[in-house]
Amino acid sequence: MIELEIGGMTCASCASRIEKKLNRLDGVTATVNYATEKARATVSSSLTAADLIAVVEKTGYTATFEKPAETRDALRDRLLVSAVLSLPVIVLAMVPALQFDYWQWLSLVLAAPVVVYGGWPFHRAAFVNLRHGAATMDTLVSVGTLAAFGWSVWALFLGDAGMPGMTHPFSLTASDGDAIYLEAAAGVTTFLLAGRYLEARAKRRAGDALRALLELGAKTVTVLRDGTEREIPAADLRVGDHFLVRPGEKVATDGVVLDGASALDLSLLTGESVPVEVRPGDPVTGATVNAGGRLVVRATKVGADTQLAQMARLVEEAQDGKAAVQRLADRISAVFVPVVIVLAIGTLGFWLGTGRGTTAAFTAAVAVLIIACPCALGLATPTALLVGTGRGAQLGILIRGVEALESTRRVDTIILDKTGTVTTGRMSVVTIVPAAGITEAELLRLAGAVESASEHPLGRAITAAARDRGPLPEVTNFHATAGVGVQGQIDGVPVEIGTGTPPMSLSPTVRLTGAASPTARLSGAGNSSLLADADSHTVRLAGAAGPAAATWVEVRVDGTARGWIALADTVRPTSAAAISSLRRLGLEPMLVTGDAPAVAEAVAAEVGIDQVFAGVLPSGKVDVVKRLQAEGRSVAMVGDGVNDAAALAQSDLGLAMGAGTDVAIQASDLTLVRDDLTAAVDAVRLSRRTLAIIRGNLFWAFAYNVSALPLAAAGLLNPMIAGAAMALSSIFVVLNSLRLRRFAPH
Repeated sequence: MIELEIGGMTCASCASRIEKKLNRLDGVTATVNYATEKARATVSSSLTAADLIAVVEKTGYTATFEKPAETRDALRDRLLVSAVLSLPVIVLAMVPALQFDYWQWLSLVLAAPVVVYGGWPFHRAAFVNLRHGAATMDTLVSVGTLAAFGWSVWALFLGDAGMPGMTHPFSLTASDGDAIYLEAAAGVTTFLLAGRYLEARAKRRAGDALRALLELGAKTVTVLRDGTEREIPAADLRVGDHFLVRPGEKVATDGVVLDGASALDLSLLTGESVPVEVRPGDPVTGATVNAGGRLVVRATKVGADTQLAQMARLVEEAQDGKAAVQRLADRISAVFVPVVIVLAIGTLGFWLGTGRGTTAAFTAAVAVLIIACPCALGLATPTALLVGTGRGAQLGILIRGVEALESTRRVDTIILDKTGTVTTGRMSVVTIVPAAGITEAELLRLAGAVESASEHPLGRAITAAARDRGPLPEVTNFHATAGVGVQGQIDGVPVEIGTGTPPMSLSPTVRLTGAASPTARLSGAGNSSLLADADSHTVRLAGAAGPAAATWVEVRVDGTARGWIALADTVRPTSAAAISSLRRLGLEPMLVTGDAPAVAEAVAAEVGIDQVFAGVLPSGKVDVVKRLQAEGRSVAMVGDGVNDAAALAQSDLGLAMGAGTDVAIQASDLTLVRDDLTAAVDAVRLSRRTLAIIRGNLFWAFAYNVSALPLAAAGLLNPMIAGAAMALSSIFVVLNSLRLRRFAPH
């Protein structure tokens, strides 16, 4: 597999052209992704990367193993220079009162760098397209701006436009006047550079997901060699090395525990809230966080073989598997541009044939090019995106680009990750069952006081709940035993927290499912494993909030069980309403999670989801998306963890919860900054509305200009009026886009 960075692409047709050229080589199967600016090719042994680079360069583009020199920063510089120089040119041309003697020569000096330097990307693309017999919007931009600029230079040097006191003549028809059109050449260039810059900024983020994913791993690690501890870069680890993982540190690579016991926080990789208990012989995964005791681990996989690296490959493959961006303006211009060019040439020939003279003929031809110049087309997408994304940011929604908007129109199925998406992703106390002779408040106070000395996530949840009810006493003689529990003394009385569930006869609010006396997993600072056997190890709570899978702990005071506390990852209060709204938008919601079936089904029943995919590993989430896509569904995915990143990238529309990991966010099309599933509803509604505005902009931009083309060709519009009409179409596009500011959340 050979991967190349492609430079010089300006639209989807460029990617298609490169892909066709590469696939014509014997033994080459290549795909070119316009969005990520990458080419991936499988080649036979007789070809090398140099052969592929040569083909790409012969096609008119650049190919390297590193990012091309033409970056977003270079494009930004062109935009800034062009904007500063164009503003006075446009003002002087549009305000006759400011047209002093020789103002036209100042306009020429200011406009020339804009047309040449600022417009270079368009001119270069037009030349490359010309070599291959193709025409795009770049062609029309280049021809139109150069024609307007060329006519102005001719009128200034060879006509009467350079004389002192010259002002723009006002005439509705083509004439032999001495008007110049420098403002059209400079303005069109600047407006379209702004649109190109916004597109480049969005595309540059495409690779951030992979970089964020790889940065999750530990940078350094302490290895045990020859009986001594030595800190080395994590990249230098080898299979078989023994390394330390202290409390709070990341596991450096995949391995097996040799010594020690602890709880590992897997949330960065799995998105699940309950830490997993590990002991000697248990496997561990790189990038997980040690929440408990000291571990000695033997490395079993390093580098590209680790689970983290495999997930990075999944994200990359899913991104590359997406269809290349096909902007509406580019698709339409594939026909529109050649027609306009032919019409302009025909207009020139017709007027020359009528004997009206070269000036009148050229004036009519330039008017055709300018009235059709896609300034409004260039603004149609970026202005709607600017307003739509600005309004979205106010509502906690970040929209990546046009392709995301187009996807919202097609999706019919939405997959929801459970933990951190439908649920809060944080363990909290949901039920307290005191034994006889002790109050609920006193039970929680004792448990919270003991757990205040623990670093265990479940212990912190108990302490937080207890502190909400008042101050806690000081704990003494605290001791934590990994895999067993915690203990300490409160006012001299020993208190222990460990495994245990309440008897069914103790409280009518508790219902046990499966075996009559299920063995609950130990919480506190002890065992906090995910429930492995859902049928026999799950406790459900029946109450006003509905059923939710829970983890139980038993509180023993002076050796006697005095009560039980249930902790659970609670459903977000707005999840049920949000899912109902998604249904009304025509989306079928489904739940996917790594949790056991009983846990997943309990949550799904509470929020109103019928179809559940439970016990799904990170790679399995991608398979779920692919399976649904193979059934003909258009799939949206909502998630928040690293384990969701590949599925978010594979889906037709990825929505990341903003409280999740950076990897999930960067792999998504839409980011829900608001920590609320109703943001997904607003995101779909706003995206569809923004897409409708974009489509309306494109339609009216074409309709406005095309309706004036016959007038220009007939000589009834001079280039100045054509430029004004073009400006009016741009103003209309902007005003239409501003309607998005009034978008109201659900």
